[in-house]
Amino acid sequence: MAEIQLESPVTGVVWKIVAAPGSVVAAGDTILIMESMKMEIPIESPEDATVTLLHVAEGDQVSEDDPVATIQTG
Repeated sequence: MAEIQLESPVTGVVWKIVAAPGSVVAAGDTILIMESMKMEIPIESPEDATVTLLHVAEGDQVSEDDPVATIQTG
Protein backbone atom coordinates (compact mmCIF):
# COMPACT_ATOMS: atom_id res chain seq x y z
CA MET A 1 0.00 0.00 0.00
CA ALA A 2 1.33 3.38 -0.96
CA GLU A 3 0.05 6.85 -0.21
CA ILE A 4 0.24 9.29 -3.12
CA GLN A 5 -0.28 13.03 -2.82
CA LEU A 6 -1.72 14.65 -5.93
CA GLU A 7 -0.72 18.24 -6.66
CA SER A 8 -2.29 20.96 -8.75
CA PRO A 9 -0.59 21.27 -12.15
CA VAL A 10 -1.71 24.92 -12.46
CA THR A 11 -2.69 27.97 -10.45
CA GLY A 12 -6.47 28.15 -10.50
CA VAL A 13 -9.75 27.42 -8.77
CA VAL A 14 -11.19 24.05 -7.73
CA TRP A 15 -14.23 23.97 -9.99
CA LYS A 16 -15.75 20.59 -9.12
CA ILE A 17 -14.97 17.67 -6.82
CA VAL A 18 -15.86 14.39 -8.49
CA ALA A 19 -14.61 11.79 -6.00
CA ALA A 20 -15.19 12.21 -2.25
CA PRO A 21 -12.97 10.66 0.45
CA GLY A 22 -13.65 6.93 0.58
CA SER A 23 -14.32 6.72 -3.16
CA VAL A 24 -12.58 3.92 -5.04
CA VAL A 25 -11.09 5.17 -8.31
CA ALA A 26 -9.39 3.46 -11.23
CA ALA A 27 -6.29 4.71 -13.00
CA GLY A 28 -7.35 7.64 -15.15
CA ASP A 29 -10.53 8.43 -13.20
CA THR A 30 -11.07 12.12 -12.47
CA ILE A 31 -10.87 13.08 -8.79
CA LEU A 32 -11.47 16.81 -9.21
CA ILE A 33 -11.55 19.48 -11.90
CA MET A 34 -9.53 22.67 -11.78
CA GLU A 35 -10.41 25.83 -13.71
CA SER A 36 -7.63 28.06 -14.94
CA MET A 37 -7.82 30.73 -17.63
CA LYS A 38 -11.33 29.50 -18.54
CA MET A 39 -10.03 25.97 -19.18
CA GLU A 40 -11.05 22.86 -17.25
CA ILE A 41 -8.14 20.70 -16.12
CA PRO A 42 -9.00 17.28 -14.67
CA ILE A 43 -6.87 15.88 -11.85
CA GLU A 44 -6.82 12.13 -12.45
CA SER A 45 -5.75 9.17 -10.38
CA PRO A 46 -2.45 7.73 -11.65
CA GLU A 47 -3.33 4.27 -10.28
CA ASP A 48 -6.24 2.21 -8.95
CA ALA A 49 -6.73 3.64 -5.46
CA THR A 50 -9.01 4.95 -2.73
CA VAL A 51 -9.34 8.68 -2.14
CA THR A 52 -8.34 9.17 1.50
CA LEU A 53 -8.23 12.96 1.84
CA LEU A 54 -9.16 16.08 -0.08
CA HIS A 55 -7.00 19.08 0.78
CA VAL A 56 -9.36 21.49 -1.02
CA ALA A 57 -13.04 22.35 -1.40
CA GLU A 58 -14.98 23.58 -4.42
CA GLY A 59 -14.22 27.25 -5.00
CA ASP A 60 -10.79 27.16 -3.32
CA GLN A 61 -7.96 29.06 -5.02
CA VAL A 62 -4.79 26.94 -5.30
CA SER A 63 -1.31 27.55 -6.62
CA GLU A 64 0.70 25.28 -8.88
CA ASP A 65 2.12 22.31 -6.93
CA ASP A 66 -0.28 22.77 -3.96
CA PRO A 67 -1.55 19.42 -2.64
CA VAL A 68 -5.17 18.81 -3.65
CA ALA A 69 -5.82 15.15 -2.74
CA THR A 70 -4.26 12.08 -1.16
CA ILE A 71 -4.94 8.57 -2.45
CA GLN A 72 -4.05 5.11 -1.10
CA THR A 73 -3.12 2.35 -3.54
CA GLY A 74 -3.44 -1.37 -2.97
